[in-house]
Amino acid sequence: MKELSTEVRVLLAFVLSMLAVWAFGHLRPPKKAEPAATPPAVSSPSPASTAGSQPPAPVVTSAPTAAPKQAAAPVSIAATEEQTIVVENDLYRVELSNRGGVVRSWQLKKYKDSGKPAGTLDVVHREASQQMGNWPLAIELGDPQLAETEKQINAALFRADAVGEPLRAPVTLTFEWSDGRLSVTKKVQFDHDYIVAINTSVLEEGKPLAHSIGWRGGFGDATVYNPAEQVTVFYRQAGKLTALAYKNLGKPDKQSEAVRYDGTAEYAGIQDRYFAAAFLPRGTGLAFWHRRLDREVTESGKTTKIPVAEVAAGSTVAGPIALQLIVGPKDLDVLGRQQPPMTELVDFGWLTLIAKPLFLLLRWIHDLSWVQNYGWAIILMTIVLNMAMYPLKVKSYRSMQRMQKLNPDIQAIRARYAKYTIRDPRKQQESKEIWALYKKEKASPAGGCLPMLIQMPIWLALYTMLAAAIELRHAPWIFWIRDLSERDPYYILPVLMGVTMFLMQKMTPMTATDPAQQQMMNLMPIMFGVMFVILPVSSGLVLYILTSNVVGIGQQWHLNRTAPATASDGGKSRKGKKA
Repeated sequence: MKELSTEVRVLLAFVLSMLAVWAFGHLRPPKKAEPAATPPAVSSPSPASTAGSQPPAPVVTSAPTAAPKQAAAPVSIAATEEQTIVVENDLYRVELSNRGGVVRSWQLKKYKDSGKPAGTLDVVHREASQQMGNWPLAIELGDPQLAETEKQINAALFRADAVGEPLRAPVTLTFEWSDGRLSVTKKVQFDHDYIVAINTSVLEEGKPLAHSIGWRGGFGDATVYNPAEQVTVFYRQAGKLTALAYKNLGKPDKQSEAVRYDGTAEYAGIQDRYFAAAFLPRGTGLAFWHRRLDREVTESGKTTKIPVAEVAAGSTVAGPIALQLIVGPKDLDVLGRQQPPMTELVDFGWLTLIAKPLFLLLRWIHDLSWVQNYGWAIILMTIVLNMAMYPLKVKSYRSMQRMQKLNPDIQAIRARYAKYTIRDPRKQQESKEIWALYKKEKASPAGGCLPMLIQMPIWLALYTMLAAAIELRHAPWIFWIRDLSERDPYYILPVLMGVTMFLMQKMTPMTATDPAQQQMMNLMPIMFGVMFVILPVSSGLVLYILTSNVVGIGQQWHLNRTAPATASDGGKSRKGKKA
């Protein structure tokens, strides 16, 4: 078996790297939650148990002036009919019901869903929530002995202090309900941004109960393909963010059992690929739980089994709670303004050090008044990067020319030692002579691979960046490319990429002399084109590679016209000038 040339090895390494990145993002097992500093409890303690031997977790309370008022002696408070309250600002439109004081719809006005036709994105899974009876902002008591009490609260008709026409934020809604034994107060304060402040209190016979606020019934864009695969529950604890995919939230035979954590989280919530609902404490820490539910849901007369992830946050200690809830896009600017910053939710992958600067550069180019299109921004960024790497390409091209001229001598050396086996000590002399020839002629077998070695991490970083940045979601370029974060629906860009890659390869000196290796090099453009058709590679990444190929063809034409240096003239061209 003949030894592969360096160029063939690099190309094979890149193909394997792309396959590995795709497999890492789609097939890797989700990270399991590491044990917290304080181990998670199996279930929330009842009020009586909190006074026992276990030390209580930090109480998350609001300022005295912001806490809901608690009646000295509970009296019956209830509405006579179900009512709907709508609150909106420039960013969202939220529909609440006084039955349980829950959210029935949370539309993000600046974003469309992935349906055909597309509608305003609603991150509440309305059909699933309706059939399961689970809605966002439901009260969670966490004690199995209080399961019926919990159902009673979330089905009760609360008295709301504002009904009628849609309300314009900033506004505060107060929901109150009592049957004389139970008394529940829920205040929801909306503002101009994505942040909502929530204060709640639950009393039983005048005594406070430990409780949480849940996001139930699913989350995110329900119109995408297999939405459950994109949903994760996340929490940040001890300075480390942990994300748990749906299948890692519990076992199917224990799907109704919640996994609970103590009150030390900095924030916790639920997210899909581009959007998040995060609970933040307005105090020293956050207790939370997560759960998976496999439920049958009927839509349009068809019953299907769907997975639903749920999360809730609050306190394990009896008393009122005060939280902040952020429901919106995973936008770096929005997340960076929070305390603590939540920019880690935008997952650029293991090449974040490259992917994030590339994204910031891309966004800066896009925001120029004469661009305002991410497709053209990708093209301009590609030109800038390729021109910056042009000196390296010149150096690489000269190295390939030297290697090409040395090939007859290298083949002669290998022919002399071909009769020896690889274990024969005399076989080692072959490598010594070849490397001595390289040193004498100042050539390097890896010199021609330098531009590709630099491009490889850029391609891999773009692969993850284009899939994570919400700015690229549904971002159009021209004609048939309506979403740069998704694959080309007609595979035009991958075909053009393969053609331009073939042309550029034909213009570039080939250092491999073995016919089999040359044939492999000729097949590489076809392999890349097929790979980018089969794998769900974003059209934005293919556009980058296509543009890079077109620029590379122009640069290679210029190099060929200016008579590049050879190994025999010490770095000068045939005309006596430097290339």
